[in-house]
Amino acid sequence: MAGGLVLAGCAAPAAAGVAAVASVVPPGTTGDLPNAAALPAATVLTDRDGTPIAYLDEQYRIPVSYDRISPSMVAAIVDVEDRRFFDESGVDPVGTLRALVTDAAGGAVQGGSTITQQYVKNWLIDVVDRDDPAAQRADHADTPTRKIREAVLAQRLAHSTSKQDVLAGYLNTVEFTGNVYGVEAAARAWFGTDAAHLTVPQAALLAGAVNNPTLFDPFRHPQAATDRRNTVIAAMRDAGSLTPAEATAAPLGVRPGGPQVPGHNCYGATDGAGFLCEYAVSELEKAGFTEQQLDTGGYTIRTTLDPAATASAQQAVDANVPRTQDGVANTLALIRPGHGDAATGDHQILAMVANRRPGTDAAAGDTTRDLVAAPSNVFGAGSTFKIFTTAAALEAGTVGYDSTLPDPASACFPGAGSSCYPVSNDTPNYPDPIPLPVALATSPNTAFVDLEERTGIPRVVDMARRLGLRDTLASNAAGGTPDPSSPDARISQPQSQFFANLPSFTLGVSPVSTLEEANVAATIQSDGVWCAPDAVLSVTGRDGAAVPVNRPACEQAVAPGVAHTLAAGLGGDTVTGTSAAAARAAGWTHPTIGKTGTTNSSESVAFVGATGGIDGVAGSSMVFADGPNPSEICPGDPVHLGDCGHGAFGGTVAAPPFFAAVDPLVAGRADVPLPDPDPAYLQPRNG
Repeated sequence: MAGGLVLAGCAAPAAAGVAAVASVVPPGTTGDLPNAAALPAATVLTDRDGTPIAYLDEQYRIPVSYDRISPSMVAAIVDVEDRRFFDESGVDPVGTLRALVTDAAGGAVQGGSTITQQYVKNWLIDVVDRDDPAAQRADHADTPTRKIREAVLAQRLAHSTSKQDVLAGYLNTVEFTGNVYGVEAAARAWFGTDAAHLTVPQAALLAGAVNNPTLFDPFRHPQAATDRRNTVIAAMRDAGSLTPAEATAAPLGVRPGGPQVPGHNCYGATDGAGFLCEYAVSELEKAGFTEQQLDTGGYTIRTTLDPAATASAQQAVDANVPRTQDGVANTLALIRPGHGDAATGDHQILAMVANRRPGTDAAAGDTTRDLVAAPSNVFGAGSTFKIFTTAAALEAGTVGYDSTLPDPASACFPGAGSSCYPVSNDTPNYPDPIPLPVALATSPNTAFVDLEERTGIPRVVDMARRLGLRDTLASNAAGGTPDPSSPDARISQPQSQFFANLPSFTLGVSPVSTLEEANVAATIQSDGVWCAPDAVLSVTGRDGAAVPVNRPACEQAVAPGVAHTLAAGLGGDTVTGTSAAAARAAGWTHPTIGKTGTTNSSESVAFVGATGGIDGVAGSSMVFADGPNPSEICPGDPVHLGDCGHGAFGGTVAAPPFFAAVDPLVAGRADVPLPDPDPAYLQPRNG
């Protein structure tokens, strides 16, 4: 009788709870039901061979299907959390009613949750409301409304989803420790294995941690974790999942030093992959992917990164300028030119490296700047810009391959405001006049400023854009985004506008991107076809289906004849020109287009080049001051800042990393000769 009175007295509060939850979970609502496709999952970036190089995630989670979870893990979680899981309807009515009755009597809300109910609870906390702290507090609150909401959703889920999918979904959703979510990520982070190969002790440790990931963290609380694991093993024994002989104690077996969780962005990339990772993410965002999609979509992004090229390039720059060298950066980008076809061509990035690494530990040589892809070398690439003057002049007919150029030791040119622009060569020993190919190899200044003036500076600037300096010329003269509100034209205007009438442009005095300079060489070697530097080979969804990626169309930047003639003209640099000594020292004998650059005060030196053929390697190496107190780059072991009297040059400091990086990549392959100059461009056609 008394019991009947108690239950009758509780009926009203219980009914009130059900009524209250009706507004929270109206009939037919499915929006909050767990849905595997909506589960936040880490995106993995791989190299071109499929080896992971980085992860992007909000929650480090790698969903797996039921058949990729070990039987030991299934038994452990079921035996300790919900032994009736495979038989019950998704809701424990007795336990749920007991919790409501206890609350109605003034006690705390108790347990009674099935795995299905726990799945719903974790789904609401870690998925639906992960960005809403107030909603998460409500999801945790000990209230009848919360319990009934979970029960209603759990029952709907049980009616629409198989037991196997519910269990897999639960194990994919739950948090284990820190930012590790789901059994696959936990297996990797804790044990260096995968969910399919979890042993009984490993599975029991994970199953035990689900109850309280903080308290049963084996790295911080090993004894509590051990005791809890042994409780799970005992439950497995009692349920008949293990024999008494199998239910023996074992070491925790977790990774020494803590869980190994990959960084959740490109700062955690494998060595040498960070800058390419950042560029690949930027490329996909330009193609329409959002940051949230990439961080939660569970994509597999196969990048163009070539592991051999990256290792070789990284070793080359680190040997030239150590990672922690104060105030000096060495960047290097390598690109495969690809087919010279505007419809099918591509310029795949093989490596993007620097002596710095993307990250926040400046003392370790990290940088938060986009050193390789952005126009981060604010001092310029020096005489490498003479490539653009030559290309524009060949196209316009101002000169031909067989032309000679006026080359006085010094001259003053118009176009610099009220006064003329004084220019001198670094030595008076150049011939005057000088043949165009010799000028390209030895790089006198007056000859190219004169050629720029005769061709038209706007044409030269536009040629630089067409051949590859797209983002560079869209930036301002400080290397940033133009600010129209600034009274300073260097800040308010893009470089394409600011330098349109400045004769200094051909001397390479403006901020420039290492990656885009490498792409200039790729454009020349692919018969004059420009393609955007490409870091992404493919994107695959979590369902295994290919995801289309919108890419910029390739363009015929210059006629093949111009490209071939320009390549022929650039072929002397590594043989008799400014990089020849470095090439000989490196044992370099491959046919190569090349051009060095050195700024007036040597705060920056550069080399751009490419081996022959569309399957060759195009690249750019730059060494420049990157600290708060820039000064002259000085050669040495290591390269350093100092006052060495114009000691560093593109040929002596920037070219060696290119040769060192590329030589192993082309060794053993038949050399492809550079093209001959096109007969149509041997002689001037205009005056």
